[in-house]
Amino acid sequence: MRVDDFYDRHPISEPQVLAAVARRRGGDLSRLGPDDLFEFDQDHYGGLKAVDELARRAGITAASRVLDVCAGLAGPARFLASRRGCRVLALELHAGRAAGGVRLNRLVGLDGRVRVVRGDATALPFRSASFDACVSQEALLHIDDKLAVLAGCRRVLVPGGRLAFTDWIAHASLGERERARLVEWMAATTLQSLDSYRALLGRAGFVRVEAEDLSDEWRPLVKARLATFRALRGDLAARLPETRARDYEQLYAFFVGLLEDGKLGGGRLSGSA
Repeated sequence: MRVDDFYDRHPISEPQVLAAVARRRGGDLSRLGPDDLFEFDQDHYGGLKAVDELARRAGITAASRVLDVCAGLAGPARFLASRRGCRVLALELHAGRAAGGVRLNRLVGLDGRVRVVRGDATALPFRSASFDACVSQEALLHIDDKLAVLAGCRRVLVPGGRLAFTDWIAHASLGERERARLVEWMAATTLQSLDSYRALLGRAGFVRVEAEDLSDEWRPLVKARLATFRALRGDLAARLPETRARDYEQLYAFFVGLLEDGKLGGGRLSGSA
């Protein structure tokens, strides 16, 4: 599966975010602030606490120039800008999600602090040493050439700048057939272990590399996400063909099974340029 196809059918989308906010506010979408979106626009595991932890590990302050790689709808970028006071450049390849991020930034008055650029994470279109920090959340799993992304982040960081990211981690028991299904169903390619990610970060030129296994922390979160998708079944069916809505639910059930069996997990990694 192409990553664009995966996100074309993803249940967390700009329309879904706005519909959820409208339900919460009785249909009123006027005078929205960033906090009105945060319950609905964080397409990653761990919510705002996870973004804040990455910000801490990346050393993000109000003075930081931050690059969010594969930023999706730019929910984490808006959180960083609103809480840390920094300026964030959100890089996103998917045209619809990039455009949705721009509109959501404007809607909550953050278009001056969060800029969305459509681009390829394997060929970052930025000058060397132009950012103080890079972050990314559960996105590199979709990219075949992970070393190109990490080397690009190293290039655009100032000396001493920090990269911090989370991603799905393959454990030794994950079989080739299961890997193939993950590629086919959700464009998850070249999944790494924590040790292989450490090695890739070293090859990319990062030092003081840290790696943490988040599998136990993510297991209940993924189960909760599956319950959410099942609750959204009617909304999904309204936006997607019934078979695609059912396929998405089956994908997450498969995902939960892999975590329960200890074949797949989560990891948080960081390093200094």
